Parts: sequence; C-alpha cells; structure tokens
Amino acid sequence: MSEKIVLNPQLNFIDGQRLSPDSELGGWLCNPNTGERLQPQRASSPAQIERALAAAARVHESGTWAARADRAELMEQIAAELEKRIEDMAQQEALTTGVVITLTRLLMQIAPLTFRQAAAQLRSGWTRSTLPGPHGAVEVLRQPWGAAALIAPWNAPGPIAAHKTANALAAGCPAILKPSEFAPATCNLIADAIEAVGLPPGVFQLVHGGAEVGAALVHDSRIRAVSFTGGLNGGRAVAAACAHDFKPAQLELGGNNPMVILEDADVELAAQAVVYGLITLNGQWCRALGRLLVHESLAHLLLNRVLTLLADVQIGDARAPESAMGPLIHAGHLRHVQGQIAALLEKGGTAHSTTPLPALPGYFLAPTLITGCAPQDTLDEIFGPVAVMHSFATDSEALALANQTPFGLAGYVFSRDEARALRLGRQIRSGGVKINGIGLVGLHPLAPRPAWGLSGFGEEGTEETFRFFCGTRVVGVAARS
Repeated sequence: MSEKIVLNPQLNFIDGQRLSPDSELGGWLCNPNTGERLQPQRASSPAQIERALAAAARVHESGTWAARADRAELMEQIAAELEKRIEDMAQQEALTTGVVITLTRLLMQIAPLTFRQAAAQLRSGWTRSTLPGPHGAVEVLRQPWGAAALIAPWNAPGPIAAHKTANALAAGCPAILKPSEFAPATCNLIADAIEAVGLPPGVFQLVHGGAEVGAALVHDSRIRAVSFTGGLNGGRAVAAACAHDFKPAQLELGGNNPMVILEDADVELAAQAVVYGLITLNGQWCRALGRLLVHESLAHLLLNRVLTLLADVQIGDARAPESAMGPLIHAGHLRHVQGQIAALLEKGGTAHSTTPLPALPGYFLAPTLITGCAPQDTLDEIFGPVAVMHSFATDSEALALANQTPFGLAGYVFSRDEARALRLGRQIRSGGVKINGIGLVGLHPLAPRPAWGLSGFGEEGTEETFRFFCGTRVVGVAARS
C-alpha cells in the first residue's frame, strides 16, 4: 500500500480567495477502509454563500467572462494543471470514497480530458451560426444562461465535478461548485488547478457544505442553471426549486438497471459482467447492476458461476493495489444497504455471497445476489454491491421485468444472437443499453448519456453538457410589412 497521505483541508474558493468554511456540520470525514476520523465536515455560512452568489452575478452581468475569446485556451491550461495532480486526486479519492486505487487512477484521467473536450466544443462554432433572412443573415447565438450551480456526488466526485465545471466555464457561465460533504477532497484539487491558471475572481468558486448549502444555491434567482448528480430525493428537491424560476436543470439521478441474460448467452461472459456490475465502484454507481434477469434454463448455472467468481474477488483497503473492491463510502450508507438487504430477506429473499471480507474495521460488505423475492418487491434502487435475481421464460416476460421499475438509466442484454439482443435492447426503457458488455466507459465518446423516468432529465455528454449551459437568441432584420 502507498504511504500514509494527509487529507487536503476543506477550503472554500470564493471571489478569488481561499477561505475556511465558517461552520461545522457535526459529522466527520472518515477513512472508509478503517473508520478512522480524518477531519470534521465543514459548511459554508450564509454570508459566504451570499458572497459567492454576488461574485458570480457580478461576473455574469459584466459580460467579461462570456466575452473572453481565449476561454478554450484557458480550459486547456486547466487540463494541463490537472494532469500534474492526477496521482494526488487518485489517492485522495481512494482514501475518502473507498474506490480502489487502480480504478481511481483511471477515473482521474477523465478530469483533464473533460476540459479539453469542452475547449473543443467551444471551438466547434456551434455557439454562433446564421440563417438566410429577408434582409441579410439571421444570427443564431448560443449564449451562457448565467451563473451556474454545480452539485457533485460522493461517488467518483473528481471526474463528475470536472465534467460539469469544464462545460459551464467553457460555455461562459460563472460556476459555483458544491461537492458532497462526504467526498470534498478532489474538488479542492480541481479548485487548485483552476486557481493556478488565474481565472478572474468570481468566474469559478467552490463552496463546501451539506444539503442546506446546495438548497441555498439552487433556490437563489441569481443562479440561472443547475447541474446536479445525486439521489432521487435530492433531484426532486432541485427540480422543485428550479421550477420556481423556470431555470434549466440537468439531473442525473439513480437507476435500478436490468441485465437480461437470454437462454443462448455466453454464460462465462455474462457471469463476468455480473461480477463487474456488482464490484465496480463498490457497487455505488448509477449504472450498476440492479436487477439480474436470467432465462429460467440458465438461472442455476449462472448463479453458481457468479458465486464461484465472487469467491476469488479480493476485498481490501482501497489504496492497496491488489484490492479489486473496497468499502462503502461511510457507516451510514453501509447501514442503509444492510437494511435494504434485511428488508428483502423479510419478503422471502435468500442472500448469496461468497466473497471473504478483510480483517479491517472499515465499511465493508460482500457483493450479494438475492433470489426468491417477488418482482414487485424489488423496484427500488439499492446503490450498493447488491442485485436481485429473477428468472423468465420468454423475451416478452424479460422485457416486462426490465421495464417494470420507474427508473430508466441503463440496461444490458446478453445473447449470442446480436440481432435478437438489439431488438430487445431497443425496447428497454432506459437512456442507454449495452449488448454483451457492461462498463464505465460509454459506447462512443460522443454518445449522449440520457435518462428516462425517475433517473432524471437533461442529457449529459461531451456535446450535451456544454449545450445545456447555453440559451439561444435569434437576431436579424425583420421583413417590412
């Protein structure tokens, strides 16, 4: 394992100044691998939030940032600064979230990439085009909405926060980033990289805190766009706040994602995918496996193969390179997932797990499959290394089970007959469906990441997130009556 590292202090970045958050939340940031207390959770005071909002509004009203012709170059400079910090970001994320270091090192490569992608979107010319009008060209201008609130989650906070920040800034919006109170460390490093480039005060700001700080931002009329990644209840609160001012909201929420295993599937490939879906990000990712739907002829065989593979998964300290899976984010979330398992067992379920737990005092939970529950009892997202398993007899029955939940983020279909799998996949009500594969990486760098149902709205993506932060104006000389 790497040597002991010190967690970066939680510091706000408000109007060009580093400031300690004024309040304590009463809880602690803990090392999920050991339960050790790292530092108290801190929150910005109302006065600090007001100062950040006033600075962002000042920048937008002045028009100076939106008018900068060198925004793309500045985004690329930030990317270069982030590249210097990739290892530090990876270590801090593994320490505070429990995601294994081999994965955080890969994920942190996304942070500088998102700033380069945002620069490319700005250079594409999409923000300004013309149409032929009755008296000369009609201008179609895509301009920044105004100050944007960016609320990042505690799972993979570094790349998600970077993606939101890069696109808001490239589009010309002053940005206020609020990280999760459970995983603020990598967002501080993003602020360090932006500060090193020397953007004007108020263009980018960072404020720490819990739900109250996020609510203060999204309710304020000076915020003109909100990008939120998190849970369903938080997303509903953000949507309600944005409805008051009719401000655009980009909401990426959870999912209870189905994986359909047809009777002609490659069992080994499918079993490996199930394991990946359970252990990646310790099961705490929005596109993780939620409902395993297996043809009745393969159910017993697949379950046994999955349990055999899970027996060889090494759970351990997230910063140890040999660990394939780490702990859950914090003690409260571990209790929550354990409670969800217990509730399913009370409804007739049987839990199956074979992965040995480490001799560590952290928040560890073995990946678990649950069989024997009625489908109507498994509609909710668990957000942990747990999935329910149901069997089916026909493709139509599989489709009904896949579309049974109110979520619609991701889906997976396994079959040796790709044409058949694609036909079924096109009917699954979700933003994205992968055939014979599962992974954090999308099907194509430019493919959007949409959500259906309770999984949110407002597409994310290389192009989509940049465009989210822009409103459209049409200007031209009208025809004379």
